[in-house]
Order: sequence, then C-alpha cells, then structure tokens
Amino acid sequence: MTASYAALRAQLDTLTTEAFRPELAEIDRLSTLEIARTMNAEDATVPAAVAAQLPHIAAAIDAIAQRMARGGRLVYAGAGTAGRIGVLDASECPPTFSTDPAQVVGLIAGGPSAMTLAVEGAEDSAELAAADLAALELTADDSVIGISASGRTPYAIGAVEFARTRGALTVGLSCNAGSALAAAAEHGIEVVVGPELLTGSTRLKAGTAQKLVLNLVSTVTMIRLGKTYGNLMVDLRASNEKLRARSRRIVALATGAPDEEIEAALDATGGEVKQAVLVLLAGVDGPTAAGLLTASRGHLREALARTAATG
Repeated sequence: MTASYAALRAQLDTLTTEAFRPELAEIDRLSTLEIARTMNAEDATVPAAVAAQLPHIAAAIDAIAQRMARGGRLVYAGAGTAGRIGVLDASECPPTFSTDPAQVVGLIAGGPSAMTLAVEGAEDSAELAAADLAALELTADDSVIGISASGRTPYAIGAVEFARTRGALTVGLSCNAGSALAAAAEHGIEVVVGPELLTGSTRLKAGTAQKLVLNLVSTVTMIRLGKTYGNLMVDLRASNEKLRARSRRIVALATGAPDEEIEAALDATGGEVKQAVLVLLAGVDGPTAAGLLTASRGHLREALARTAATG
C-alpha cells in the first residue's frame, strides 16, 4: 500500500458519505420490493437534512440575488454527479425563467464530455477549476457554488478559492460536516444525509440533497429577481406548443381574462407572458407594458403599482 493510497483511505474512512453499513450487507438477498422499500425509506430522510440547513441556504440566496440584480452570474462548479446536477439546474433556467444562457452556468470537471463519460483526473485538479472560471472572466458581481458530496473534491474547492480571489460570492455545498469546501467558502451549506444504501454511492441521497438545494437556490433567487408573479412562471419562454399552451394558461390564471383577450394580448407582446399580463391588468398597450417592466427591473408587481400610482 502506497503512502498516498493510505492517506486517501484514511480520509475516506472519516467521511459520513463513505461509511459502510453492516446492517445492509446482505441487501442483495432481499426481494426487489424489499430493496425498493429500503431505498425509498432512505430517500425520505433527505428533505429533513435539507431543512436543517435552510437558514444557511436562505442567507446564500439573498446574497446571490443581490449580485444577480446588479447583472452578476450564478456559476455552479462540481465533478461527477455533483457537476452534472449543477449543469442540469443551470440548463433549466432559460426555458423556465427566460434567463440568458450565460446568466446561470454549470461547470463540470473535464468539460461537456464529462456529462456522460468520466474524465480521468479532472476532479483532482484545482487548477482546472481556476482555468474554467478564468475563461468566464469572473467578476465581483458573480456568485460561485462549489458542489461536492465529500466536501473534499479539489475541483470544487479550487473553484471556490479562485472565485474569492476575484471578489465573487462563494458558496460551498457538501454532504459532510466540517468539510474543507464549506470552510473555503463564505457560505457553507452542509446537508448531512448519512451513509448511502450502496457504500460511497453519492449519486443517491447526497445527489438528491444537492438537487433539492440547487432547486431552492435557482427558484428562490428567480422569485427574488421578479421572474414570477405569485407562483406563476410569467417569464416562461414558450419554445414549443406545450409551452405556448402553458403561457396562455398562466395569463388566464393571472388575469381571469377570456380567451380572445388573452390571445390578443399575447399577439400584442410577441408572446411575452409577463407583458401580456400587464397589458390585461393595467389596460396598457404592448410597448407601454415593455417600458413599465424595464423601469421596474422586470418586477411585475412593481410595474402594476406604477400604473396604479399614475392612473
């Protein structure tokens, strides 16, 4: 056994996410239904672990939203499963909230090919993370979330450390207490989900926890930025027939207007849901609605308040 291997093994032995569970050592002898029930019961514990970190998550969201309101970007950085979850969450923002694809970015160690194939040594390189972020020309208005189940992945830690040198906001999301990643970041979020059903398979509970946290971060940040009206996705980008139907339904729920008025409002605004809602609720034309929303930084409630104040 080499010294480096021994050191790595010693590190893994200290991680909750890597712990062996002897009570599950014969899980392969169970029936399929029994295995499924066991795994489902494990998954049911994850939301409570996330709930324990909500104050830290909310503080990070407020800080991120402040920077994004100034034009900053949100960048996720991780390796393996953690990186894939970040890329997934980032890729869902443009169709859901009409964000520019460059506004929420997912970086995975090893680049796009690592989404489907493991890239040898990529997660072990802090320098690779620094290079990936340098290519984005990171600024102090940006926010970087390093994601790592273990909390010790060099790529995620390197991303946070480099981001701090550029004055960017930093968040470290891990699933072990006392992690190096959380210590390196301004905002540490440690969702301790415990040992996995399959020893060390952190795509399971740890991956679920990371997905839940990133759902919270992106969704609540977008709410803070005015991307919703109540619980309606008024910044939805209608890129197919299903989404065009959803757009009409959102306008209907927001305004209660009849179908023909909804169609006319969407036609007058080029299909922009938020503008169409403002047209119908404030009784203004399309260009006026667009101007009001620009003056209100995209916040529909603020735009409506402006029309009420001047009406």
